[in-house]
Amino acid sequence: MVELDRTRKDNPHVHVGRDGWLFLVGGGNPVMERYRSGLAQWWLLRGWSRLIAARAARAERLGIRYLHVVVPEKLSVYDHKTDGLPYRPANASTRRLARRLARQPAYLDLLAPLRAARDGPAPVYLRTDTHWTIDGCLLAYREIMRALGANPPPDLATRPRAAHDEVMDIGGKLHEPRTERIERVSLLRDAVRIEAGPLLAAYEAAGRATELHVGAHAVFRNEAATADPRRVVLFGDSCAHFAPFMLTGLMAESFREVHFVWSSSLDWRYIEAVKPDILLCELAERFLARLPDDHYDVAVAGRRGTPGRLGTLAARLAQ
Repeated sequence: MVELDRTRKDNPHVHVGRDGWLFLVGGGNPVMERYRSGLAQWWLLRGWSRLIAARAARAERLGIRYLHVVVPEKLSVYDHKTDGLPYRPANASTRRLARRLARQPAYLDLLAPLRAARDGPAPVYLRTDTHWTIDGCLLAYREIMRALGANPPPDLATRPRAAHDEVMDIGGKLHEPRTERIERVSLLRDAVRIEAGPLLAAYEAAGRATELHVGAHAVFRNEAATADPRRVVLFGDSCAHFAPFMLTGLMAESFREVHFVWSSSLDWRYIEAVKPDILLCELAERFLARLPDDHYDVAVAGRRGTPGRLGTLAARLAQ
């Protein structure tokens, strides 16, 4: 209890749960709002339901398969590790969206399979971070591939892994930062990055790629005979990532061509120019706080700002 009280006093955005599990409860996006009832939340989720349906219909008119996935908050998956946090996991936005969109093939529920696997031999989320582990990402990837009628490469789970201790995003917010043993996987074998957007290139040239968030853009090509011949455009966030160690890397190793754009808002002109077979949107649950207008411009975002100026804005939006 002493540790819990001290952590709340030092950083009100962090909740210390059981067995070393840490949870983000504040930040730039109001995480706990995703578990509240009320008219405002009802309207917000109604807006998301309509947006997903509208995106799917527009994509279908273009001959594109649309799939939308929300990466649940750790609070939604590991609620049994929160140790007295006053919130209602049953009110999670992911649960309510899944009910609203139960008959919508464009929406894939990831909460159910992640919760089913949470007590398995490998955790599906990191204890001191907001993100899923590589095993959680692999689980979600397999669900996505099943929904798209695609076959994962059989050896993906056995690609080389390297483990090391690191202070992750929530662990670094504590009065005494915590380290966690994490695994990184070398996913790329057949796929290569053939294009980096100008903003990503600028950050890489400055040695600051780890600071880049919104606005990152990269294209991967896979010429392996075993690759699914379809082209994918993926709009996502840090659970997908332009560095190919998460969902983007898994997709790049599976499909002929993958375009990644770090944005929750779509650029339909870019989509129409690329002419993908699949349009995949990935979004962390806390980012449901803002309903996008789908007026994003990949080209303009790639030209805007410097690593210093845009990085500050992107970091704030990504919290």
